[in-house]
Amino acid sequence: MDGRETLRDLPSVDRLLRANAALVERHGRAPVTEAARALLAEIRAGASMPPDLGAALAERLAAAERSNLRPLFNLTGTILHTNLGRALLAEAAVEAATAAMREAAALEFDLGTGRRGERDSHLRGLLTELTGAEDATVVNNNAAAVLIALNTLGQGREAIVSRGELIEIGGAFRMPDIMERAGVRLREVGTTNRTHAKDYRAALSPETALILKVHPSNYRIEGFTKEVPGTDLAAIAREAGAPLLNDLGSGTLIDLSRFGLAREPTVREAVAEGADIVTFSGDKLLGGPQAGIIVGRRDLIAAINANPLKRALRLDKIRLAALEATLRLYRDPDRLTGRLPTARAMARPEPEIRALAESLAPRVAACLPDVTVEVTGCASQIGSGALPVETLPSAGLRLSGPAPEKLAAAFRALPRPILGRVAGGALILDLRCLEDEAGFLESLAALP
Repeated sequence: MDGRETLRDLPSVDRLLRANAALVERHGRAPVTEAARALLAEIRAGASMPPDLGAALAERLAAAERSNLRPLFNLTGTILHTNLGRALLAEAAVEAATAAMREAAALEFDLGTGRRGERDSHLRGLLTELTGAEDATVVNNNAAAVLIALNTLGQGREAIVSRGELIEIGGAFRMPDIMERAGVRLREVGTTNRTHAKDYRAALSPETALILKVHPSNYRIEGFTKEVPGTDLAAIAREAGAPLLNDLGSGTLIDLSRFGLAREPTVREAVAEGADIVTFSGDKLLGGPQAGIIVGRRDLIAAINANPLKRALRLDKIRLAALEATLRLYRDPDRLTGRLPTARAMARPEPEIRALAESLAPRVAACLPDVTVEVTGCASQIGSGALPVETLPSAGLRLSGPAPEKLAAAFRALPRPILGRVAGGALILDLRCLEDEAGFLESLAALP
């Protein structure tokens, strides 16, 4: 059939299905029938006649099966991009998660005693070893970790927190709102830029349930500033007989200065300073799956685990397996950058990235005859609220032409999308996170 045929020559749905039996075999009769009816109805309503109805039907079915949650190339310059899924999992974590999906697993079963076990037991030993804490538990993200910790330790009473630490995280979730949902009354102390030990002491009362310290991982206040160190806050909390909850946000188990970044407090340091409970994320600087990790005093962890919210916020076996495998990598810090994608991306030197850019530039230019392709310097960022003012020197490709927004849209429409950023009248592709060079060129070759 070609476009010159009249509408009267359009086949019936049944005839179109018989002519495309292979599609029925692959996709099933019901989906093919629905797609065929929709295609024929559009043509009768005025849509242009495709040169090949069978090919048009096949493309429609393929598009319907294509998930929007599909792999892409993150060349935005943001390593932990919240909208792109944050941390890439290590191969060990992928293998562990795959095994957990394919087979039954001893999730809550003690193989030694033959009795019911605890799912947190798979991670407890690793987390206490890596952080120095007495005990540990996990929930589905760090907001949930803060929520359940606040609810357990302070429901119906006050939590003292510096006004400069009442943060807002992605999606307009604000710490005061989380505290309210946890049933804790907020007691602000200090000012936006300066809070002193005397401010905390003055706020102590019989209604004080805990002191909350929030690490400003997604913003920085500079200049005339003052905050109370964790060791001093821990002492004040002990004097008051109230626990200190330290929310590290992104959280890290290693010193990030090894990558040329500003030093962030590690979880082990927060525990050593005297925090009774420390919360942090699993899918940010840690480089694992989405999770909220809680470490601290054994009695407080036990109380958190006894909270009915724990069941609603717990991790499934897939993420538990991936998180366990990720944490095991930290037991061998000398080989961490070779095994953990997040650490590898942060450690990647600028000369290596520039060499990649210079190698790719002529091949990319060959795919884009109307676009000027140049090697350019870039400044990569960590992302997901971690080290907000820190950047890493990087390199990439500057694609300049008459319509960079249209070029960016064409890249997003590829079978495996390529995401960069439009800046200065060009599409910038930061290559820090590009490891599959062949796949990138193959995807680029699919441009119309």
